Amino acid sequence: MGRLDDVMSLDATGQADLVRKREVTPLELLEAAIARVESVNAILNAVVTPMYDYAREAARAPIPVGPFTGVPFLMKDLVAEVAGVRFTEGTAFLRDYLPKEDSELVRRYKQAGLIIIGKTNLPELGLGQTTEPRLFGPTRNPWDTTRTPGGSSGGSAAAVAARIVPMAHGNDAGGSIRNPASCCGVFGLKPTRARNPLGPLYGDIFTGLVAEHALTLSVRDSAALLDATAGPAAGDPYWAPPPARSFLQEVTTRPGRLRIAVSWRTPLGTEVHPDCVAAVQDAATLCSELGHDVSEASPTFNAELLFQACTTISSSGFAWAIADWGRRTGRTPTSEDFEAYAWGFAERGRQIAAPAYLLALQDLQRAVRDIARFFTDHDIWLTPTLGEPPVLLGTFTSPTEDPIALRRRMRAFDPYTYISNAAGQPAMSVPLHWNRDGLPIGTHFMGRFGDEATLFRLAAQLEEARPWAGRCPPVCASRA
Repeated sequence: MGRLDDVMSLDATGQADLVRKREVTPLELLEAAIARVESVNAILNAVVTPMYDYAREAARAPIPVGPFTGVPFLMKDLVAEVAGVRFTEGTAFLRDYLPKEDSELVRRYKQAGLIIIGKTNLPELGLGQTTEPRLFGPTRNPWDTTRTPGGSSGGSAAAVAARIVPMAHGNDAGGSIRNPASCCGVFGLKPTRARNPLGPLYGDIFTGLVAEHALTLSVRDSAALLDATAGPAAGDPYWAPPPARSFLQEVTTRPGRLRIAVSWRTPLGTEVHPDCVAAVQDAATLCSELGHDVSEASPTFNAELLFQACTTISSSGFAWAIADWGRRTGRTPTSEDFEAYAWGFAERGRQIAAPAYLLALQDLQRAVRDIARFFTDHDIWLTPTLGEPPVLLGTFTSPTEDPIALRRRMRAFDPYTYISNAAGQPAMSVPLHWNRDGLPIGTHFMGRFGDEATLFRLAAQLEEARPWAGRCPPVCASRA
């Protein structure tokens, strides 16, 4: 067991190397990962749908030869579907739903050799900055179990932070990969719009706000996984510019002297906690020491207009999502089927007429052009990932009478990440700082459209300068 503990503490690339060398078998990795779920999940509530028999069958069968052959993996229970396995999106309305086919992203995960061992918790329909669904109950942060792991990929982030698996699926419509990466002290990258496919059911979601990828222990895992999944599927409405070479190659390439703009004033004028300011100032100093040109600057755009546009598009999107599930299941959704915040937010969307939706899209695209121009003079925009350290569970309890007020409170917690979703630009949260309470404070780096390469180069340099993989939270499967 000691040997397997050492193996399971490696990143996914390291585990796959040992499988290739036949120093460990996929079944051994799987059973060790299952033991890790069982050792800490009663505390964290990160995994809500175990898939142990499904995974054992996959591990015993011929596994595709890929970059992660035999490595255990967790799926977030949102957007990407696994055929024959319960798919809920965190809502009681779908508690018994069984998909009939794998999503294209799941097919690519399997082709990369990953063994899916379970599904992770999320807020209902992925809506919100914390992972506290009524259906499954809250996921707890492994650094402090009274606090949120973030959202909406909170279950995946907690599982990676607690060393259950070295990486897990996530998706991101406004920060849902990077927010929990910050809260849980792991690496989280949102790729360029349409870098990963959403088919066969969807061409895009929320007019391109939604992106698929993962939360990982290491930078190289994120890059290698994106290599395995990126690229259009047949019939996609549009796709991201092809990279010049593999993302994994970028991890071993020095970034050169980058022009990094740094700011900690939020676009909407909300307050930033001193710990988050300290984290970004520390990261700016580190970048300067590494030879980059760092200056205080930020893009000029109408932040309130962008917030309103994103709110209109997102609320319309959640109204669509509930209607879509009603059509797919042949059932009529009612307010009793959903939590107050999700239903109230969707109700706002139902009241938006098509011309108002298109005006919001026009406003969003106008703001995005202002943001994009900023990146002609800067390679990176550096900010805090979040406006506060991980908040206490229960902080975002829904006021049923005003879901938009709750959304503004959530945006104060997460004031930067949605901007890159609107712009379609890649962005990452890097775990470079912990506060005096031992809570991780992520730092956010946003790159220009289509340029994950620069982000991966910089992330690898930061990881080398200030490695984080050795920091394990109090609730950690390797100690259980």
